[in-house]
Amino acid sequence: MTGKARSGKAVSGSLEQYRSKRHPDRTPEPMGSTSGRGGRRRFVVQKHAATSLHYDFRLEAGGVLKSWSVPKGPSTDPREKRLALRTEDHPVDYADFEGTIPEGEYGAGAVIRWDVGTYRNLAERGGKKVPVAKGVSDGHVKVWLEGEKLRGGYALTRTGPEGGKERWLLVKVKDEEADARRNPVNSEPASVRTGRTVEDVAEE
Repeated sequence: MTGKARSGKAVSGSLEQYRSKRHPDRTPEPMGSTSGRGGRRRFVVQKHAATSLHYDFRLEAGGVLKSWSVPKGPSTDPREKRLALRTEDHPVDYADFEGTIPEGEYGAGAVIRWDVGTYRNLAERGGKKVPVAKGVSDGHVKVWLEGEKLRGGYALTRTGPEGGKERWLLVKVKDEEADARRNPVNSEPASVRTGRTVEDVAEE
């Protein structure tokens, strides 16, 4: 088996949980037709008005989007520790998804691309970079975001289980992009790609 085939098989395996929860004939969500590529990695934060409103924080790594549900959304204030619950890996083309998941489907509700951009991996051990996918397994991820709303260093640290999911904390690193006065979750509610809010998408 070639390296490419092994990689494709690994990606497909990591998306099994994602696909098992969804019906491709009923939901507009992508099922994973493409895998991630090298170079600058994408990140996306999707605002999701499901049973409860939350923000899905996703980093492209290992050919998929490593994903966390952040109930209060990301903060630009380093003093704020935001709960982040690890969710199933999503296909990389999910980064482009904005729309409505229909009633009766897993995660039913409106989704917008609240922020998008690229990131750099900052995690190191012994002077060597720790790949993000390994960092997720080990329980610590540190990245520099270059988004339209979120910029600078962010750290994700696993703290334990929470109702069947891994409990993590998402924290803004103290750097030149930190700003305790900014609150983009409240002040910038719309999609960075379409200008729509989740209310607009739900009505549409």
